[in-house]
Amino acid sequence: MKETTRETVLNILNDIRPDVDFTTETGLITEGILESFDLLTLIASLEDEIGMEIGNRDVNAENFDSLDAMVRLVERLTQS
Repeated sequence: MKETTRETVLNILNDIRPDVDFTTETGLITEGILESFDLLTLIASLEDEIGMEIGNRDVNAENFDSLDAMVRLVERLTQS
């Protein structure tokens, strides 16, 4: 069975930071839950796993502050 975008993003996040409950946590960037190295790892993993490119203009707290925001970003970038 094919993973949904949400499952794929969640699996990547859990690999990076298994100590965080990404299904309920918000403020991942604004509250410092994800550090800069986590974010770089996340972006590289998303690009490799999903086969997309995340441009510099999309790397901001609005797009990475929650699981839902990341799913919206991935879906937007993979549909264009």
